[in-house]
Amino acid sequence: MAEWQTPFATDPLPAGSRIACRIEYDGSRYSGWQAQPQRSINTVQTTLERGLAAVAAAPVRVHCAGRTDTGVHGFAQIIHFEAPVARSAKAWVLGVNANLPPDVRVHWAVAAPADFHARFSALARRYRYLIANTPVRPALLGGQISWQRQPLDHAVMHDAAQCLLGERDFSAFRAATCQSTSPMRNVQSLEVSRRGDLVVVDIKANAFLHHMVRNIVGSLAAVGLGRQPPQWIEQLLQGRDRRLAADTAAAAGLYLVEVEYPPRYGLPPTPYGPLLLGPPPN
Repeated sequence: MAEWQTPFATDPLPAGSRIACRIEYDGSRYSGWQAQPQRSINTVQTTLERGLAAVAAAPVRVHCAGRTDTGVHGFAQIIHFEAPVARSAKAWVLGVNANLPPDVRVHWAVAAPADFHARFSALARRYRYLIANTPVRPALLGGQISWQRQPLDHAVMHDAAQCLLGERDFSAFRAATCQSTSPMRNVQSLEVSRRGDLVVVDIKANAFLHHMVRNIVGSLAAVGLGRQPPQWIEQLLQGRDRRLAADTAAAAGLYLVEVEYPPRYGLPPTPYGPLLLGPPPN
């Protein structure tokens, strides 16, 4: 049964339950996901926690699968929290959404096992980057897609990207401010395709470094424009020097679209998206 056809359970989930949710948000007007109490800035986490607190009539602290940057979107961000009061899944979805702005939405809420953790239980994350490849910048979808006026050869980009698969040192594609103790990440799949005027970069890995996806996309675009040869991506990887790679791609085109967990947690499946892409390709 499709996710949207599934009714929300109305039986109360006991206080103290660990609740998992799928969150969707347009990151255009937010300073990233993570709450920063020491600064008066608007983040997705603080907005969501206010909505949850309104339903719980008590403070609620959430934990997420991946902390997205300023301007980056979430199609399937997964969070968990400890319910301070008994509320139904319906209340945690429809009640919270009634207390959120229209650019943040809860899609489902389920009781999760006590050992579930949105971040540490995740096996892999998938990001999708969308580039409008048109001579004129689109008037619609501002802040939700990137744009490149010159023709991109998506097939060449795809072939060049295959050297990034596997357990690799991604120092060439990490931000200077990255706080990870190791540059090693395992990229499980990386596909570049075209869907009409959209060039789509889809990348799945066990985890990501700060700006890793956007830095990879920026360098792949240089190859797709013919400014660099395909083997340049392998050279960057081996050189481990971020200064030699291309500029970081804009945040607007990036979406966290899926987080993979062990089947035993029984979380609802994630639909293909974001919605502007329509159904998945055959």
